[in-house]
Amino acid sequence: MIDKLFAWFDDRLAISRGGRHLINKIFPDHWSFMIGEIALYSFVVLLATGVFLTLYFVPSAHDTIYHGVYRPLQGQKVSEAYASTIDLSFSVRGGLLMRQMHHWAANIFVGSIVVHMMRIFFTGAFRRPREVNWMVGATLLILAIFNGFLGYSLPDDLVSGTGIRIAFSILESVPFVGSYLAFFLFGGNYPGNGSIIPRFFILHVLILPLLILGLIGAHLGMLVRHKHTQFRGRGAREDNVVGTPLWPGFVAKTTGFLFLIAGATALLGALVQINPIWMYGQYRPYEVSYAVQPDWYMGWLDGALRVMPSWEIHLPGHMVPNAFFPGVFLPGLTFTLIYLWPMLEARFTGDTAEHHLLDRPRDRPLRTAFGASVFAFYFVLFGASSTDVLANYLSLTLNFVLWAFRVLVVVVPLVVFPVTYKICKELQATPGAGQRKRFNVVVRAAAGGYAVEPAPEYPGYAHDEPEPLPVEEIDLSAIEEEDRAPAGVYRIPRQYR
Repeated sequence: MIDKLFAWFDDRLAISRGGRHLINKIFPDHWSFMIGEIALYSFVVLLATGVFLTLYFVPSAHDTIYHGVYRPLQGQKVSEAYASTIDLSFSVRGGLLMRQMHHWAANIFVGSIVVHMMRIFFTGAFRRPREVNWMVGATLLILAIFNGFLGYSLPDDLVSGTGIRIAFSILESVPFVGSYLAFFLFGGNYPGNGSIIPRFFILHVLILPLLILGLIGAHLGMLVRHKHTQFRGRGAREDNVVGTPLWPGFVAKTTGFLFLIAGATALLGALVQINPIWMYGQYRPYEVSYAVQPDWYMGWLDGALRVMPSWEIHLPGHMVPNAFFPGVFLPGLTFTLIYLWPMLEARFTGDTAEHHLLDRPRDRPLRTAFGASVFAFYFVLFGASSTDVLANYLSLTLNFVLWAFRVLVVVVPLVVFPVTYKICKELQATPGAGQRKRFNVVVRAAAGGYAVEPAPEYPGYAHDEPEPLPVEEIDLSAIEEEDRAPAGVYRIPRQYR
């Protein structure tokens, strides 16, 4: 019956024609490729928990009197969005678990995209023919960050409300059109007419998830079209892929990984508290809580806003506010550089060939040093988002901590670049790091006596394979035709590698 049902669909949809190619697709076994799977499966958890939360959340900024089970709020005037989130946390069975799983999955989703793109950058997987896929990944990162910000802004608590107020100021700082954009989005001057929560809700649960789903589909489609990249060694070449086929091996492993990600997220949601909005209270425009930090993926932007000096540009009849430079110019420059990096590297290196084998980061010291220094720059900005907490914890003045980060954000990247470059060069000089292995051997001269000399190189011997065995320990009959070198010198048979 199953065969007949499949044959019925296949006769009308031609499923098997493209299915055979997909089923036979090979996926490399290296652990670093699982980072992208973490991003994909955390997004699945986001969708599942998000559907649950949508059934109970009320996206409204209208005031109501709270009469729920949380006693400290009894009789208080709060927004419907805040009240429904409190009820979701304490009155709905499993509601707090779903809320915290959703929040943790969002943090994991963005984090895994960042780490995945770093792996792609440092190994050169963005090179031809994958430039467009790199841009798709960068767009996914932008949408994930923006949608995460919209998500934790919806409860209308004191922390999220402060973030919305900052977002209004950043939007308003855009030269010439900023005030119009902010007025249009908020429905008037801040805090607007109460329409910002419903608008954020529609963007968060409908428009941006659909865009992310479409880009994930495009990303996976191009992955199939271009075939998978792989690291050198173990028979890997530019024209093949060494690993596990999609069916049944990879499907079994990746399905288990899906359950592992979901289980880990459930444990975080059950055991590790995140975003306890009942401790912050309802948002009021004239209040700002101590130790207000956004989710980690917005920390670099918050840190940039804090360390930016009070510089402004005065044009004839117009002023470019201080918030424009860290809030608009820096993110714009960052993602423009990310988008253009594949073309910039190809232009400056003259490398326009197709690449399916990945680089070791140490073999590309300039790229690795530049990436490490840029990462250090944003990591310092991330630390700067906690200037008030650090000043209080270390018993220092806020001004001292602020100026310390202003110095560190310049000095640390300048130190990281040469140090990383030097480390890469040192690693390249070690045996097996990009050149043929050379070993010292003891040689007896014809006239007697002994001397230490470098061992001779073996033509056709891959640089990343182990030291060859003595000839007498090798069964020469096992050497396959493809392992024979042109000059009659044999590579090591596979079973001896």
